[in-house]
Amino acid sequence: MAGLRQDAGGRVPAGAPYGMLRLGLRTGAVRWLLDRVPTPRRNPFTLGYLAVVGATTTFARLADPELVQRLQEASSSDGHNLLQHPVRALVLSGFWVAGEVWMPYLWGFAFTLAPLERRVGPARAAAVFAIGHVTATLLSQGVVVVAVETGRMAPEVMDHLDIGVSYGVLACLGAVAGLLSWRGRLVALGGAGLMIAEQIASDRDVVTAVGHPAAVLTGVALWRWLRRAERRPPRPRPAAAPAGGAAPARGGAHVRTAR
Repeated sequence: MAGLRQDAGGRVPAGAPYGMLRLGLRTGAVRWLLDRVPTPRRNPFTLGYLAVVGATTTFARLADPELVQRLQEASSSDGHNLLQHPVRALVLSGFWVAGEVWMPYLWGFAFTLAPLERRVGPARAAAVFAIGHVTATLLSQGVVVVAVETGRMAPEVMDHLDIGVSYGVLACLGAVAGLLSWRGRLVALGGAGLMIAEQIASDRDVVTAVGHPAAVLTGVALWRWLRRAERRPPRPRPAAAPAGGAAPARGGAHVRTAR
C-alpha cells in the first residue's frame, strides 16, 4: 500500500485524499454523532441521574408492591407532604418516575438534559433541572391547596401521588431552546407546546395543566443566565516565533526576517 504524501516538514497535509485515516471513523456525520453521544466525561450529571432513576424504577417493578407504595407516598410532593415535610417531598419526588416504564425518560434526558449539560456544564444543568422541578411543583400544588381551601376541589386531592422527573426534563427543554438557532428554538418550544396541550386535553389534571407549562417557562426564564455561561471552544494561541528571528514558512522552510 502506497504511503501518504508528506510536506517538507514530514506532515500529512490536511486536505490529503486519505487524510481521514488520521481520524479513523471520526469524520463527517459519524464524528458529529459521536461528539453528541452522552459519555461520563461530557455528561456526568445526566448519566448519574439516569442511573438513579433506573434503579428506583427497577426497584418499583421487582419489590413488594406495598413497600413501593409506602416509599412513593413518603416521597410524594402532594399538598399534605409539602406542608408537613417540604424538603423531603421536593427532593425525593424527583427520584421516581410516574409508572413502571423507564425508556421514555432515557430519550427525554438524551434530548434535553444531555445537550444542555454539554453546552453549560454539569453544575448549571443540575441547577436548571432542580429549579424547574421545585418551581413547577410549588406552583402546581399551590393551585391545588388554594382550590381546596376555597372549596373548588375536594380535600382528597391533597393526597394524590405526585412523583416524577417530568418537571425537570421540561425545564431543561425550555432552557436548551434558548441556546439553539431561531429555527431550533421554534421547533423545541413548538413541540413542547403541542405535547403539553395534548396532555392537558387527555388528562384534564390540574397539576399537569399548571406544572408542565410552568416548568418550560422556568427554563425559558433562565436563558440570559445560561447564555452568559455557555461553553465556548478555547481560542487558539498564536504560534510563538522561533528563536533567532526565523519565521516558519509554507512547506516547512524558514526565512530570515528583516531587522
